[in-house]
Amino acid sequence: MDELRLGDIIDDYCIKCRRLTNHAIVSIVESEVAKVRCRSCYHDHTYLKEQIPPSKKDLKKAELAALQAANGAETEPVAAEVEEAPAEVVPAEKKPRGRAKKA
Repeated sequence: MDELRLGDIIDDYCIKCRRLTNHAIVSIVESEVAKVRCRSCYHDHTYLKEQIPPSKKDLKKAELAALQAANGAETEPVAAEVEEAPAEVVPAEKKPRGRAKKA
């Protein structure tokens, strides 16, 4: 493949659009693409090499698993707590609607 130059179009994952779109090369460092600009929303970001970054939820799960492994604790399923059945609901007295009638 020919060397990439500034302004060339490549595919990458756009952080703002949250999808794989066409991008223009904005900067190159040591013959590697460093920054790109989305051609849909014009957002500049680092070149992600067409990889979708992991979600924050996945990162927290991995961090928790690493912490548990470091502490030597094995992952144990959490026992579901037994919920008590709600007490019987007694209907409240109904108040008359509208204006009170004079007798």
